[in-house]
Amino acid sequence: MDSLFSHGNEPFGSNDKSPIELLEPVVNTVVVPGSVSHAFAGFTDHTHLWWPLDMFGVYGSGSYVEFEENLILETADDGRTSIWGTLDDWQPPLSFHATWGLGSSALWSAELLVVFRAVADGTEVRVFHEGWEGAENPAAERARYLAAWPLILAKYCRFMGVPEAGDAKG
Repeated sequence: MDSLFSHGNEPFGSNDKSPIELLEPVVNTVVVPGSVSHAFAGFTDHTHLWWPLDMFGVYGSGSYVEFEENLILETADDGRTSIWGTLDDWQPPLSFHATWGLGSSALWSAELLVVFRAVADGTEVRVFHEGWEGAENPAAERARYLAAWPLILAKYCRFMGVPEAGDAKG
């Protein structure tokens, strides 16, 4: 007798030994003009000037996003706040790591690592976003950010002085 309940399957589906599928991180890289310090400050000190809050925010375009103490925080025009992430490794101007929960429940957060590195044309900014497995629908959450990060980083690049693809060179 393999089980106390020999007349039936293992309780609670314990015959299903399939592991949780680990989803690949979303990784995006852009290059912006200027020094590493300039790129880091543009990303962290001036986020409110370039982040597309109308598309990727809790309260919409009238709100304000900032890195404040150990938080990434969005504040609505009426004073309500939403914590997007908690900074747990702050290494200016080279990198930061945070838990990330923008648009998710308070019960789950992903991980966000942003790294700044000097390159010939300025500064490479690489965003690593991972940890989807705790989401209610991990594949959908990953797909949402797979589509979102290129749009978000395009706004950052434009803010940092990178011409849009259709801009005339002069």
